[in-house]
Amino acid sequence: AEAQTLADATAEAMYSRDRAAQALGIKIVRVQPGASLLTMTVRSDMVNGHHICHGGMIFSLADTAFAYACNSGNHNTVASACHIDFLAPAREGERLLADAAVQSQAGRTGVYDVTVRRDDGSVIALFRGKSCRIPGEVIAGLQQADSAH
Repeated sequence: AEAQTLADATAEAMYSRDRAAQALGIKIVRVQPGASLLTMTVRSDMVNGHHICHGGMIFSLADTAFAYACNSGNHNTVASACHIDFLAPAREGERLLADAAVQSQAGRTGVYDVTVRRDDGSVIALFRGKSCRIPGEVIAGLQQADSAH
C-alpha cells in the first residue's frame, strides 16, 4: 500500500510540472510501482503529411508512460536509450493507450516495455526504454522524512 501511495504522489508531482504531457493532452489513467497506463487522443495538429499520427507523437506518449513507470518509486530517473517499432498507423480522433511495465531493475539501470494500443486493443507500437537513476527525488525531501520515522 505504501508503494502505491508513493507512486500516486510521484505521478501527481511529476504531472504538475510536465508541460510537454499537458500540451499533448496526455492523461494518466493509473500509475503503479514500476508501471503506468496513459492515454492521448490524436488531434488534427498531430497528423503528418500522410494524414496519420506523426511517429514522434506516438513516441512521446510511449516515452511519457515509460517516465511515469520508472519514476514511480520517487528516484529521479531518466532515459538512457529508447527504441520504438511502429506496427500500424493511428488516425485523427483515435484514443491511444500506452501501457508501461518494468522488465528489469538492477542498481541504477532498468528496462521498461511500453505497448501502445488503440481503444479497440489493437497494437500500434512497441517501445523499449532503458532507464538510469540520477541523484535526487521527484518529491524532494521525501526519503529523508521517511527515514526519520
